[in-house]
Amino acid sequence: MGAGASALVLDLVQRGYQSLDAVDLSSSALDQLAVLLRKDAEKVRYVCADVREVRFDGPIDVWHDRATFHFLTAPDDQAMYVQRVREAVPAGGHVVVATFGEAGPEQCSGLPVVRHSVGALCDLFGESFELLDSFEREHTTPWGSPQAFTHALLRRR
Repeated sequence: MGAGASALVLDLVQRGYQSLDAVDLSSSALDQLAVLLRKDAEKVRYVCADVREVRFDGPIDVWHDRATFHFLTAPDDQAMYVQRVREAVPAGGHVVVATFGEAGPEQCSGLPVVRHSVGALCDLFGESFELLDSFEREHTTPWGSPQAFTHALLRRR
């Protein structure tokens, strides 16, 4: 989710992963990703969609979100996101979420954000998911600003 021109997608393709969906709200970001992937661009399905409304043709074994969820500031939007995850990720599938932690910024790129603890994420995802691992880590932006992140690995029950 929020793939942008992510090096993660490039790395996954280079390691031989298949059936990758790159989801982003921005078609320009997805176009940039395709350029980054060069000859491997056709190995990825590009989905230009709002994460609250995205639908997939089949199950998503691993839902990866780094820095999208914290932009959903309204509880209804967060609930829609979690519902999309429930619909997409089958039992035994995994969800990786990295979002601003409790000590993270209150805004990002001029937009308000919500900061989450591991407990808050577990509450939002509910009984449908079990927490397998979590950690807090400070990320330094390209401009040298530290940002506290909460990372969680969940498995669909």
